[in-house]
Amino acid sequence: METTSPAVRRLPLFGPRWRLADSPAGDVLVVVFLRGAADGLNIVVPFGDPAYYRLRPGLAIAPPDASNAAVSERALRLDDRFGFHPALAPLMPAWQAGHVAAIHACGSPDESRSHFQAMELMERGLSTPAGPASGWLARLLTERLPSEAAALRGVAWGTSLPRSLAGAGSVSTLQDLSDVRLSASPAAADPLRQVMGTMYADAAGPLGALGRESLKVVDRLERVSSLDLAEHAYPPTDFGRQLRQTAILLKLQVGLRVVALDRGGWDTHFAQGGASGWMARLLGEFAAGLAAFLADLGPASPGVSIVVMTEFGRRARENGSLGTDHGHGSVMLLLGHKVAGGRVHAAWPGLEDGQLVGPGDLAVTLDYRHVLAELCLRRLGRTSVADIFPGFTPSPVGLFLD
Repeated sequence: METTSPAVRRLPLFGPRWRLADSPAGDVLVVVFLRGAADGLNIVVPFGDPAYYRLRPGLAIAPPDASNAAVSERALRLDDRFGFHPALAPLMPAWQAGHVAAIHACGSPDESRSHFQAMELMERGLSTPAGPASGWLARLLTERLPSEAAALRGVAWGTSLPRSLAGAGSVSTLQDLSDVRLSASPAAADPLRQVMGTMYADAAGPLGALGRESLKVVDRLERVSSLDLAEHAYPPTDFGRQLRQTAILLKLQVGLRVVALDRGGWDTHFAQGGASGWMARLLGEFAAGLAAFLADLGPASPGVSIVVMTEFGRRARENGSLGTDHGHGSVMLLLGHKVAGGRVHAAWPGLEDGQLVGPGDLAVTLDYRHVLAELCLRRLGRTSVADIFPGFTPSPVGLFLD
């Protein structure tokens, strides 16, 4: 697994008070997809619902005031009904500052409980297979900035383009910032740069503008490629590295508008663990990475919105392998300075027998597209989402401040 240096340096090119330029296109959007169907019931724990403890005698997270559990094993109180998994402690300062909101019992209308189908539909922004083949982020990016010349306006970290960005024009799939360079030997790089600079200098139209912008991005990245620009320590994981390099791109102000990150490993059919174990380790890495990212952004963080989502949740009742099977309703998280944070937004359906759906799952009481639509309308400069989520009519949820 990729690691990052623990060394920390100040950003030499921009200083400690850099910020993102105001843009009519709104915030930069960072989408974190938890692939494998993350267990929303152990991420945002419904300790106020007694059925939770009957259904999960081995996996349940103890309530915040439990006297028979160590403090490190108790849920972190969010309100009188819900608490964070204890491994999410790094996010509590942002929660208490009002910059994190949780949306519970949300998800897709799709009830296939198939990873492939659920991810396919969610990333296309649809509820049924009929509809555009492009991804919702691709449509957002194309309609939001149809003529903007930005070499890195859309970035997906990883080895392949996620379906959510399929169909976008100017999108880059990167494993590392070192991927953004001229494909030439050191001796040939400068002559090539001069030739390309001359070629694009007088070129008209979108191609010329994009060529000039691309050379600027390469130049900026080469100027800082030998420095560790992270101002805060990130976890030494792929996820931490991707967040760190996203922060670098934001600091370089290269025109980045949309970022897609994946974190897999959430298909916890066996040995899931409760306050410790497999899922707790994933959550700890996830929370430490996002906390470092928010701290690293500093003054620029008001110009960034983060949404965390997963294809579906897990079965309410634990299975015989001390894991959870495929379910339905789950959790989304929103992070940002204009989020109506410090709150769990939920029309809670309950976990009693008559309240569960299908083979015993948390019901979906809020379509995930209501969340994404409100994000687009309130923070991303959109006046309509009819082209982003075709055939869907959003309703206000109240997830953002005026």
